[in-house]
Amino acid sequence: MEIRYATNPTDFKSYDGERIRKDFLVENLFTTGEIKLVYSHYDRLITGGAVPTNKPLVLDDKETLKTEYFLERREVGFINISDNVGKVIVDGEAYELNKRDCLYVGKGNKEVSVESVDAANPAKFYIVSALAHTNYPTKKLPIADAVPTHLGSDEGSNKRTIYKYIHEDGIQSCQLMMGMTLLAPNNMWNTMPPHVHDRRMEAYLYFDMDEESRVFHFMGQPDDTRHMVVKNEQVILSPPWSIHSGVGTNNYTFIWAMAGENYTFTDMGHVTMADLK
Repeated sequence: MEIRYATNPTDFKSYDGERIRKDFLVENLFTTGEIKLVYSHYDRLITGGAVPTNKPLVLDDKETLKTEYFLERREVGFINISDNVGKVIVDGEAYELNKRDCLYVGKGNKEVSVESVDAANPAKFYIVSALAHTNYPTKKLPIADAVPTHLGSDEGSNKRTIYKYIHEDGIQSCQLMMGMTLLAPNNMWNTMPPHVHDRRMEAYLYFDMDEESRVFHFMGQPDDTRHMVVKNEQVILSPPWSIHSGVGTNNYTFIWAMAGENYTFTDMGHVTMADLK
């Protein structure tokens, strides 16, 4: 498991582009036949990618976590981002996930693995795990059953649909929140005007992009912003003190996941356009 450490916003001001990418951009998370994990010191969030082929891939890293099993003190969410069907096996029980379906697995489940229904056409699982203090039931939420929220406009180039999977009014968890935003065709902006939330960090997975598409992801304190150029299936780790907004060369989809102090989706410090620099 790769380790990423937290950064003071004052120190961040001196970072060049290479250092920003090294600390906050996660590349090559989805590798055929492997499971990869990145441990962030921001609220101890773990992000991961798994692409199983001819054998299951087990969610486990005793050496890094120093626990007997992965979910001894954690909870985890899975979303299948591929067109191919996959399964998550939780203590012997299989949950089948189609594209954009979500599965939450609570603290205390000892054996968790992922597999593809067709090894020649592997599924891709995006994985996000946070610390947990109690057990909530394992629950699947297909995208067909998720309640959509429509925001933005064509005039603002930010017409989008938000699906909230794991949150206070959906799948229950200790602190993990997880959902997905789909931008409509010809719309490229997300979360603009931006916001920060000092009580939670956030991770962004950008996907459903072709090889030539890019997202310019903006971060930093509102009065001193930076950007990263992001390709398909890459993750941004966003600190609590940072804005998190992006614009793409065409429409795209992203999965947002949060962990931290509180469990209120609307706890945001809104930033006006006049405050951005």
